[in-house]
Amino acid sequence: MDNKIIANLKMLGIDMIDAAGSGHPGIVLGAAPIIYTLYANHMNINTNDDKWISRDRFVMSAGHGSALLYSTLFMAGYDISIDDLKNFRRAGYKTPGHPEFGVTPGVDMSTGPLGQGIASAVGMAIGEKILETKFVMPSESNVLANKPLISYNVYALCGDGDLMEGISYEAASLAGTLNLDNLIVLYDSNNVSLDGDTSNTFTENVCERFNAMGWFTVRVLNGSNVDEIDKAINAAKKSGKPSLIEIKTVIGNGSMMAGSNEVHGKCLTKEDIKSLKGILGLPNEPFYIDEEAVRNFRNKITERSGRKYEMWSRGFTEYKKNVNLKSEDLLDYFIHSKEYNLLEQNWQFDPNTKISAREANGDIMQEIAKIVPNLIGGSADLASSTKTTLKKLGDIKDEHYDGSNIWFGVREHAMGAILNGLALTGFKTFGSTFLVFSDYLKPAIRLSALMDLPVNYIFTHDSYAVGQDGPTHQPIEQLAMLRAIPNLNVFRPADAKEIVGCWNMMLNTKGPNALALYRQESELIGATNSEYVKYGAYPVRREKERLNGIIIATGSEVRTALLLAEQLYNENKIDLRVISMPCMELYEKQSEKYRQSLLPVGYKTIVIEAGSSLGWYKYVYNEKYLMTIDRFGISGTKGEVEKELEYTFENLKERMKRLF
Repeated sequence: MDNKIIANLKMLGIDMIDAAGSGHPGIVLGAAPIIYTLYANHMNINTNDDKWISRDRFVMSAGHGSALLYSTLFMAGYDISIDDLKNFRRAGYKTPGHPEFGVTPGVDMSTGPLGQGIASAVGMAIGEKILETKFVMPSESNVLANKPLISYNVYALCGDGDLMEGISYEAASLAGTLNLDNLIVLYDSNNVSLDGDTSNTFTENVCERFNAMGWFTVRVLNGSNVDEIDKAINAAKKSGKPSLIEIKTVIGNGSMMAGSNEVHGKCLTKEDIKSLKGILGLPNEPFYIDEEAVRNFRNKITERSGRKYEMWSRGFTEYKKNVNLKSEDLLDYFIHSKEYNLLEQNWQFDPNTKISAREANGDIMQEIAKIVPNLIGGSADLASSTKTTLKKLGDIKDEHYDGSNIWFGVREHAMGAILNGLALTGFKTFGSTFLVFSDYLKPAIRLSALMDLPVNYIFTHDSYAVGQDGPTHQPIEQLAMLRAIPNLNVFRPADAKEIVGCWNMMLNTKGPNALALYRQESELIGATNSEYVKYGAYPVRREKERLNGIIIATGSEVRTALLLAEQLYNENKIDLRVISMPCMELYEKQSEKYRQSLLPVGYKTIVIEAGSSLGWYKYVYNEKYLMTIDRFGISGTKGEVEKELEYTFENLKERMKRLF
């Protein structure tokens, strides 16, 4: 029966690829026994409740194996129809080219870029450890007494390509340090990548490398042997460590191209498909379904998982009845979205005290942590500089998972992917580093945006004002890069009041956000307004007599713009409106009427931002009105760098005067 089910999984996947005229047959034929063994014998799931908080998670890190995943989910009983399979890679169906979170029932995250899946699985595993610690049944409980209410394993299927990507080792290293024994990675090891044999590119002993990082490892020499795969998974569960199971497979097993790189992404011929079906004992008809095999596969899953789901449901009901209201509310934060109103908080900002935006943000985050119990995050070894440590909430460490601060180490890319995994687990997450290093995070941020996850990226040291650290640490193009990512709000606040407004939006929008903060100290700006941040842009200085022009500024340049406007009015009678634009994306979503009220047609508009001009052209006549920076800086004091960049106050003032 095992072989019957595996055969049907294989050929449904191959028929899908054949119907679409594209896909990746190699992994379907090579890894089907792996995914079958996992779902039939180990995955605790409920196909009628695919959001069950205590279900096992599965991440198809090798996302090109989507056809295999969809055929498995279909046969397992998820809400996927035969029409969905027949329309693989077609618009409007539940079977996109690579797995997409929120599109296909049973898909726990969007994958495709190699390495992202295994790294996010580490985040999911950290999330489970925290939930397991937070929610324990009382000793007097009739169900699960003294046991965690939430307890599950995280499984990931990866290939050689995933493990070549550096992000996988960044994340695996942290998983070893935190001893995430709930994480099991199944490595489809076939020694072939897209271009050819891995002997050209990837020859290290993977198991020894993972052993060195504190993982349990085991090899399965025959990737078609269900019993051996099953034994390896059972050993991994008992190991007390994160586990890597290297399973030796043959890519495209059984096809005429078996073992070659061609079968990785090349459709099989009709002759090859017919031959395969004969070898596997299936009739030569497309999308054949062996009803006995389907029934048996679903029974295996429900007989094992059904009992666990029933016990959990009873425990959950009892938990809600018996635990105190505060704890019940806490669990609710991980199941349902909550609304926050930070504007109601009594924020006490001294208008005469100079403070950097990063320090103000750190103070604000301490208060946010008191009202957002599922807030968690950390920094890429820069918490002392980014000021994002939640001071009274403890650190996440091996065997101590009840904190809220994660030490990511110098691993920006893995940090982003791990934050995605935590967000998929129900957390409001944040990660911080310098703005210039946001480049390291870009692929993970893009997936945050694709999955619409509540991940908040905090970037400090947001301009050339870092001075003596030199051009490697002075961001120029990073704001433009972040603003180019769809579904990402990029905030650059002017002071503490705007930071509160930014966080109020960040906590109440579903998707990801980036917060860029300056390092230099500055006083509060009298005209800024926390509430108006929701509009993305608003006036902080109105014209006094007759409108001559408009300045748009962000972040630390808002104060500069206000000083320029006052001097130009007093000295030259140039009467300027100043607009603070903390979030371009929010401004662009406002009504045409509101946008016209701020930036009426026919008036000269000037942009002041200490970064790339890209993205700002839509607001100005030509480049003369862009007081931005399109070159790298130098190493020197802030004043020396300003002089080199011709970005001193006097430079800006003279350039502006020439426009009127």
